[in-house]
Amino acid sequence: MTTPLAPSATALEVLDGIDLAGRRAVVTGGASGIGAETVRALALAGAEVTVATRRPETAGSLIRELAGIPGAGRVHAQALELSDLSSVRDFAKEWQGPLDILIGNAGIMALPQRVTSAEGWEMQLATNYLGHFALATTLLPSMRASGAARIVMVSSGAHRAFPFDFDDPQFEHRPYDPWAAYGQSKTADVLLTVGARRWLADGITANAVSPGYVLTNLQRHLDDDTMRSFGVMDDDGNVKPLPYYKTPPQGAAGSVLLAASPLVAGVTGRYFENNQEAEVVAGDQGESSGVAAHAIDPAAADRLWDYATAAISH
Repeated sequence: MTTPLAPSATALEVLDGIDLAGRRAVVTGGASGIGAETVRALALAGAEVTVATRRPETAGSLIRELAGIPGAGRVHAQALELSDLSSVRDFAKEWQGPLDILIGNAGIMALPQRVTSAEGWEMQLATNYLGHFALATTLLPSMRASGAARIVMVSSGAHRAFPFDFDDPQFEHRPYDPWAAYGQSKTADVLLTVGARRWLADGITANAVSPGYVLTNLQRHLDDDTMRSFGVMDDDGNVKPLPYYKTPPQGAAGSVLLAASPLVAGVTGRYFENNQEAEVVAGDQGESSGVAAHAIDPAAADRLWDYATAAISH
């Protein structure tokens, strides 16, 4: 499918004229970067938004800003550590009433060393995928109560080079590679949305999005040499985006498109980039765009769903 939106559209432009009053949203990692712009756009359209973040106090300035704007939906913050199943369960236990929008925006990228969560999960898989899977499945009754809930998973073009490794997903046997761990977790995010087709009868749709290249806190684990190799840091340590990079408001556009626009009503299990559904590509040819076939394979999605269900049940 296609939309009339340009790749440079901002989140506010995507939701221009859309009234989300009465709708309730959860945005993980919504205190900064793309997440904060997602929260801002949803709230200014009238939605009530919960910022789910490890440190709720970091959302304070955003909450105060939006509280002072007439017509904006209420925004509040609640603690959530995605790599800790007890935190996910506590968050879901406190949720009352329907949930219309769940945006899995929080993420970590390219941890230089293998780190594990309390459950023993590799941290990028734990934070980017397994925690979000646990959150979605735990909040399922609230999304069913909505009757027309939408799930959005923020993925990355990095998924194209890394199919999910079912033989060793936690890097317990193969050498740990920061980018393989990140890319695999982002493939898993897309597969989650494909597997969620089982919830379509409940009125729940799920789609994945790549925000494109955006400079945010996501790059905090990259050293200076890596940042220079990407061309976004000069010899003096100054960081600046390349011409094709998006701003955070532009990077958030795809998230709010999938979360709230009538343009994609009823669409599920798709991957979007530049505000359009992406073309399916092989994923092993060094492609610079598109969604890899391994990320939308229904059989892989079902296998991963079973794997994640077992993982969060222990």
